[in-house]
Amino acid sequence: LQTVEKGDRYYDLIEKFRQKTGTPILLNTSFNENEPIVNTPKEALDCYLRTEMDMLVMENCVVKRK
Repeated sequence: LQTVEKGDRYYDLIEKFRQKTGTPILLNTSFNENEPIVNTPKEALDCYLRTEMDMLVMENCVVKRK
């Protein structure tokens, strides 16, 4: 469990989610089943390309299938 204060990196994201859903909590989990957690953008992109993920978001970059 990690809590955040105003000004922390994820505060605005969690607050927007709370406003839309009424739930002030987010869960972060691995998206690469049966593999170690992704540590680099390359690992995330490799996983995206070999799976049926619809979209991959990394920082300000969004990768979507056609």
